[in-house]
Amino acid sequence: MKKAWSLFCQTATVSLAILFVITTLRPDLTPGISNNPQNVITITESSAHNQSAGNQADGFRMAAKKAMPAVVNIFTTKQTRIQNHPFLDDPVLRHFFGDQLEERKKQNSSLGSGVIISKEGFILTNHHVIESADEIEVALSDGRKAVAKVVGTDPETDLAVLKINLENLPTIVMGNPSNVAVGDIVLAIGNPFGVGQTVTMGIISALERTQLGLSTFENFIQTDAAINPGNSGGALVDINGNLIGINSAIYSRSGGSLGIGFAIPADLAKRTLEQIIKTGFVIRGWIGVQVQDLSKELSESFDLKTTDGTLVAGVIANGPAFKAGIRRGDILTAINSQQIENSNNMLNLIANLRPSDRVLATLLRNGKEITVSIIVGTRPAPAN
Repeated sequence: MKKAWSLFCQTATVSLAILFVITTLRPDLTPGISNNPQNVITITESSAHNQSAGNQADGFRMAAKKAMPAVVNIFTTKQTRIQNHPFLDDPVLRHFFGDQLEERKKQNSSLGSGVIISKEGFILTNHHVIESADEIEVALSDGRKAVAKVVGTDPETDLAVLKINLENLPTIVMGNPSNVAVGDIVLAIGNPFGVGQTVTMGIISALERTQLGLSTFENFIQTDAAINPGNSGGALVDINGNLIGINSAIYSRSGGSLGIGFAIPADLAKRTLEQIIKTGFVIRGWIGVQVQDLSKELSESFDLKTTDGTLVAGVIANGPAFKAGIRRGDILTAINSQQIENSNNMLNLIANLRPSDRVLATLLRNGKEITVSIIVGTRPAPAN
């Protein structure tokens, strides 16, 4: 019996040692075991059959009660230097006044909102809310406060991921924006003008809004729920209290709500969040072309019967498209047999490809259809 027990202990010890070596030196062989706790994220997603219960008023009340605890207020501070008047740089004045004439610093404060996505403390907000901030403080609805660190940002979707270290955090339930439709009732939750957490109600006014000039990759949900300064980064939820968008911008001539607000779809926000947590940034495909939409006039000049596709206005030298033989004046019509509707659609198709993938691009040149093979590159980071 003692020999059997000794043999069992030795076997267990050797097995554990082998597992330790493998997980340390070859973590790719044990994908189910993470040796980096910082990359662990738990996201709660809504059921496909999730329905609101009770009468309509109760539904709104329950939706707000469910989502509000996971929406936080974000306060940022940034120090800027105030340049002295050139007169004060005079050597004689500096001799007498010394350090009193050094550059002064001014502290600027701003506010926004965010959404707690996971119990590990990851928060989604807008890039513009925390851009260039020296300090970021997050205030929860239960009164707790914490200093947040920036995990990563993606200016091209205007999204950022923060992390706080607190226990027993409330989290939002992720909804599915593909299930929503124009006319659906939604709630916007945030911290407008710094007055405190506020809920407003409206409907979805439009879907897939693009070419607004707000960010590089646009696919906005438009809503007439009141969104004001301070709401940026907050939650847009359905009547079940599930997150369908991150409130991002408004159209306004006065600075206040005119009933035209825009939210980044939750599925796009989730993909961006997961990449940032994994790598610290977002990796996108790129082929190195400058494109423009085909207007009716342009289509007629090329003797085309449709405005679908996109005109290549420029090709970056030695980029993937250049190496594949694509030239200025070509009209791209499809990527891997997926039809291109316009330049924004093409940009998204390419961005969703993995670098080093080989794709087939269909194009028109001098009225003839050509297919070329392109090895996708990595989209360069935007210039600051």
